[in-house]
Amino acid sequence: MQTDHEREQPGRDQPHSATPFPIPARIPVFPLPNVVLFPKTYLPLHIFEPRYRAMVSDAAMSGQCIGMALLKDGWETDYYGHPPVFSMGCVGRLASVQSLADGRSNILLQGLERFEIEREWYDHAYREATISITVRSTETSLDPTVRRRLFTTLESYLRSRDDAPTWQEFFREEVSDEIFVNTLSTYLECTPLEKQFLLEADSLHQQARRLSDLIEFMMHDQSGAKGWG
Repeated sequence: MQTDHEREQPGRDQPHSATPFPIPARIPVFPLPNVVLFPKTYLPLHIFEPRYRAMVSDAAMSGQCIGMALLKDGWETDYYGHPPVFSMGCVGRLASVQSLADGRSNILLQGLERFEIEREWYDHAYREATISITVRSTETSLDPTVRRRLFTTLESYLRSRDDAPTWQEFFREEVSDEIFVNTLSTYLECTPLEKQFLLEADSLHQQARRLSDLIEFMMHDQSGAKGWG
């Protein structure tokens, strides 16, 4: 299973493009049970299953895009078939592909835009989908009240942990609110369903409010944020 992904540490500099990357209307879909990709974030993955080796090879030669989608509960009974996925995912651009001698590869995906699955295709060993891009409004900054609540809640949460220095890069002034919210959504230790709930927020403000609620829930529930969202 392709779950051997060690995400980059928060704040690590990554390459980015100043112009929009063209996203094909039909893309390969990579369904996983525990990974949600967010726009403007980076996701490293180790690819070893034959069908997904073919997927990466095909995507590298055409389109350079892969749609990350979260598997729904019950996927275990049909993992090697076509178990259901959530209709909303995020398109990832193949920022790099490191091919290994035995056919496996390490890839780095750059999150581009959210998408909705309109139709699935099974012409290959891997799944493909016709998609529509779901672009939010052009807002990239949070309302000061929403921002203040999120930062205050996060600071309270980090004071109870030992890894606060790891998150200091989040508080740099030059990091935009949009990148901050999506990166926090990526690294926060919550369940895949909760991350999906964050991805599906209608606006940046709604996502930030959901993050604040989730962090507060995590602080008040010593057993972790299970079953929320």
